[in-house]
Amino acid sequence: MTTRMIILNGGSSAGKSGIVRCLQAELPDQWLAFGVDSLTEAMPARMQTSDGGISISADGEVGIGADFRALEQAWAQGLVAMVRAGARVIVDDVFLGGAASQQRWQRLLDGPQGVDVLWVGVRCDGAVAAGREIARGDRAPGMAEAQARLVHEGVRYDLEVDTTHTESLTCARAIAAHLGEREGRPRDTSRERPS
Repeated sequence: MTTRMIILNGGSSAGKSGIVRCLQAELPDQWLAFGVDSLTEAMPARMQTSDGGISISADGEVGIGADFRALEQAWAQGLVAMVRAGARVIVDDVFLGGAASQQRWQRLLDGPQGVDVLWVGVRCDGAVAAGREIARGDRAPGMAEAQARLVHEGVRYDLEVDTTHTESLTCARAIAAHLGEREGRPRDTSRERPS
């Protein structure tokens, strides 16, 4: 089965968005990219002030309500439908529920028209992610450090990358190489640095 979906999971400011942009440039086929941040931005502003929406406390803890969860489920179903229709999709997600979040995706991906997914964990040391969070200026302080471990609890990956000391492009190339090997394509060594 050909892999048509890549799901990257990592905490806030772990570097997922940069990896996604590099992956789109590195992968031989055309891949669409969608992130949970875009989903959140697409929701009405009132979702950030209602119990059913999404809330972010002063210390960066994220609370998810039933209305948000329902829209998130519809969004994920839509992405899976796009893949089943022939698109290749990269998802940038934050599994606030750890293994339970992955299981929600897995239920959508299973079935008679199962979708082959490459599960990628994007790790980053909490202190480094917190520094990036401050530099970005668009995240609640404490969110990155709180999520650095939380989002990976109980999650099973095909591959993990760590952005603590590794650039996005290097991580993307590792993912692309893993995907190529998984699909039986010869490894492209033309961009690798000599040891």
